[in-house]
Amino acid sequence: MIRGFITANVDALTALGFTLDDCWLDPSGPVDATLRLPQFTCVWNEQDGWSAGEFVSGRQGERTVLANARLLGGGVVLDPARFAVLLRDGATAEPTKPRPIRARDGMNDSLQAWN
Repeated sequence: MIRGFITANVDALTALGFTLDDCWLDPSGPVDATLRLPQFTCVWNEQDGWSAGEFVSGRQGERTVLANARLLGGGVVLDPARFAVLLRDGATAEPTKPRPIRARDGMNDSLQAWN
């Protein structure tokens, strides 16, 4: 379900000149994805949306741990172009409340738009 959304975010980062070292998805409890770039690591999860920080540990099937992490804000399904610009500029968007895991709030429908 999140593959298309994460791919769109990778494409947006690449369009701004970022390079990706590694990427993995974890599709369960909570759903998340990790993007490792040379400059920092980004983690998306279904509760908070995107955060960025320094990679400490993680791999497929193991939660990614970041040091000095900052939430990017802007909602759980932040537009990929906006995500890339926030990272480029070292900025954040308006904060949002954490979303409950498996909430029935339309997030899955929003993610489907990227498939």
